Amino acid sequence: MTTPRIAFIGAGNMAASLIGGMLAQGLPTSAIRASDRGAEQREKIAREHGIDVLASNAEACREADVIVLAVKPQVMKDVCLDLAPHLQAGQLIVSIAAGITSASLENWLGPRAVVRCMPNTPSLLRLGASGLYANARVSAEQRQQAEQLLSAVGLAVWLDEEKLIDAVTAVSGSGPAYFFLLIEAMTASGEKLGLPRDVAAKLTLQTALGAAQMALNSDVDAAELRRRVTSPAGTTEAAIKTFQAGGFDALVEQAVKAADHRSAELAEQLGQ
Repeated sequence: MTTPRIAFIGAGNMAASLIGGMLAQGLPTSAIRASDRGAEQREKIAREHGIDVLASNAEACREADVIVLAVKPQVMKDVCLDLAPHLQAGQLIVSIAAGITSASLENWLGPRAVVRCMPNTPSLLRLGASGLYANARVSAEQRQQAEQLLSAVGLAVWLDEEKLIDAVTAVSGSGPAYFFLLIEAMTASGEKLGLPRDVAAKLTLQTALGAAQMALNSDVDAAELRRRVTSPAGTTEAAIKTFQAGGFDALVEQAVKAADHRSAELAEQLGQ
């Protein structure tokens, strides 16, 4: 596969993460351009990554093979309508904006090869998890280009149905906040038991990191790992039984379903 020329429309944190990831994989700076409305942000990205960052979206997209739409969902329609007359045949559109369907993008941009992605905030550390959906116009080579882009900042998985983007949003898109909530609660509980707050926080964070790493490196699932560390009549069993008695599993399911439902609602609102 030849080196694609990539244009980023919007040069915020997520775009900067993707740019940094692609450069770290060996893509030359000459293959990447970006645009942004803010002069300060343009200067920052150009200085940090050594790429051309322009004020004009149309100029940034000229001769690009892949155009990454990295603007806020609320302004996506206006950006697309302004950009549409300047696009060329064969360009791949990759959207990382939440709640904007491929049908909406094609309505604003015209018939296009579109890959819709849902990355999450750990992508900023190249530890992200992204779901990708390609419409029928996307070629095999373009799928590779989109996967290369998102894989530069973490895990990238393909979805067969676009509606599953809402589930990805609910699980991994919003997921970091769920873990932050648990970290908050465990830290507060440790403090109430007498630990200094900074000690409780350090222990909680390191435990979260270690547990995630164990699960990633294990050849068994999380349920089996839990069973292995839960001794009969021990301290862990006492805690797990308390979680279960409080309806932990059902509460998590309800929360994730609520996020999935809200994602679908936003897609309908933003796509009009």
